[in-house]
Amino acid sequence: MTRVALKEMKQKTCKACGDKFRPSLSTQKACSVACALALAPQGRETARKAIAQRERREIQVRKEKLKSRADYIKEAQVEFNAFIRERDKNEPCICCGSYGPDEDWLTGGKWDAGHFLGRGAYPELRFDEDNCHKQLKSCNGGSGKYAAKGRTVAQGYRERLIQKIGQERVDRLEGPHEAQRYTIDDLKAIKAHYRAKTKQLKEAA
Repeated sequence: MTRVALKEMKQKTCKACGDKFRPSLSTQKACSVACALALAPQGRETARKAIAQRERREIQVRKEKLKSRADYIKEAQVEFNAFIRERDKNEPCICCGSYGPDEDWLTGGKWDAGHFLGRGAYPELRFDEDNCHKQLKSCNGGSGKYAAKGRTVAQGYRERLIQKIGQERVDRLEGPHEAQRYTIDDLKAIKAHYRAKTKQLKEAA
C-alpha cells in the first residue's frame, strides 16, 4: 500500500503581527501564542506583555552579540568590585587605616576597590581576592597621606596587607604567576560567581 505524503501547508501572514509563518493547522491565523492572544479581546493585555518580553529578550540577544571581550571584562570587574565592597564594608582603607571623612563606602564617595598589584601589569591577579581591598580614592590614585612623609602608598598598602592576610599570602601575590587569558565564557562565569557571593554576604548580614 502506497503512503500519500502530507501536503505542506502554505505560508500565511499572521493577523496580529504581520509576519509570515507556516501554520500547523489550516485554520491557524496567528504565528504564536502571544499573537493568538492578541487577536482575542480578553487576551490583548496578556499578549502585549508577552510580546514586550519577547522583544526585550531579542534586544538582549542582539546586545550580547555586539559585546567585545573588553565589555565582558568590565562586567565581571563590576561584580568582583561589588563583592570586595561588601566584604570590606566595615574595614578602613587598606593603605592609610582611615575611614575617611563621613564617606559612605557602599555608594562610592572617596572609596575604591583598589588592587595591590595593578590590573594592567598583573592581569592574572585582576580577580584575585587577596589582591583587592577597600581603599580611599586618594590613596588608590597614588597621592595619599604617605606622600608628605616620604613614603609611598604602595608601602602603606603592603604593610597593612601583611597585617590583614599574612606574609605568606602576600609573598604569593608578589611571586611568579602564569599568564591568564580569560575567555568570554570564563568572564561570564566570574560575573555570575561574584554576583552570587555578594548576595550571600548581604543575606548573611
